[in-house]
Amino acid sequence: MIFTVKTVVGRENVVLDAIASKVRSENLGVQALVHPEEIKGYVFIEGSVEDVEKAVKAVPHSRGLIKKPVELSQIERFLQPRKVEVDLNVGDIIEIIGGPFKGEKGKVTRCDKVKREITVEPTESPTPIPITISVEFVKVLQKKSK
Repeated sequence: MIFTVKTVVGRENVVLDAIASKVRSENLGVQALVHPEEIKGYVFIEGSVEDVEKAVKAVPHSRGLIKKPVELSQIERFLQPRKVEVDLNVGDIIEIIGGPFKGEKGKVTRCDKVKREITVEPTESPTPIPITISVEFVKVLQKKSK
């Protein structure tokens, strides 16, 4: 069965890591852990109610377990990978549209199509420090001229 764990918003991955560590060390029967990026403040955990309760107990940044099981059909759309085709290449000028560097413009210095990440050097900063960011958080302002 799949259960929901309430967490502190922004600490979902910390809770996920803590639960995974606890599951491994105590050899609990938890089959899966997931945090869909679109859902803030919640983590989903699959296993028996007893093992899930043990895994969640005393985990930092956890706000508690919702004991009512969730149907897979309710969260299935969050488990499907999004296929957004972004054609980015080294030398393109982009704007970051999400995350802590939102609003920054930069030049693409590296593209990792498998991880769907790019490395950008901000153009408006006096010291260009490379930033690695997901392609979902950028928009292309100018393609590199060929």
